Amino acid sequence: MTFTPRDYAGQPKWIDEGYKSTGLRGPTKPLVRIPLGRGELAGPRFGQDWVGPLDTDLTRNGRVNGEPLGERIIVTGRVLDDFGRPVRNTVVEVWQANAAGRYIHKRDQHDAPIDPNFRGSGRCVTDDEGRYRFLSVKPGAYPWRNHHNAWRPNHIHFSLFGPGFASRLVTQMYFPGDPLLALDPIYNSAPPGSRELMIADFDIDTTEPEWALGYRWDIVLRGRDATPMED
Repeated sequence: MTFTPRDYAGQPKWIDEGYKSTGLRGPTKPLVRIPLGRGELAGPRFGQDWVGPLDTDLTRNGRVNGEPLGERIIVTGRVLDDFGRPVRNTVVEVWQANAAGRYIHKRDQHDAPIDPNFRGSGRCVTDDEGRYRFLSVKPGAYPWRNHHNAWRPNHIHFSLFGPGFASRLVTQMYFPGDPLLALDPIYNSAPPGSRELMIADFDIDTTEPEWALGYRWDIVLRGRDATPMED
């Protein structure tokens, strides 16, 4: 098993002046390539057995006494390799804020309500065509104190596990037409021409009548059109 080296020209910089916390956690010396062993390439990883029946439906997997608040959405797409081929059997995880812009996490101090019926996380496994699909509610914007009047755009976090732990990737999906994108240092840390690859397309064919709007977003793992990642 081999992995094509990543083209870093389309990826965010390790340290970005606008994205302040990268100055503390970004590497300050050239990276050292470490040969992968059998454990990294073929060791145990999360897979199909790790996915429960409601894990793809974030509108149901956290319910306590009612439906989650907010605009229902469907997010779907394909995971592709650098040659446009589908990547099957990949674990896709998502996590996000609720419709008010609040994560259900003890470290989230945003003064917005927690939705008792929304957990904000889910997972699925891509099929033979590399497809994934989630039902959720549209996440709200929230402040993050990176700079004066800083607000994160609506977004969903994605994590992908390939055939081994060495192939885990983390990225974010944004929504079209969001006015906060132009002001967001995390989005803008990716080079122009690449950052746009993180924006989903509204898709009327994915939209379900009288129920939820649909968005389509493909994730490309390598090559010239690779989706910007956070790792």
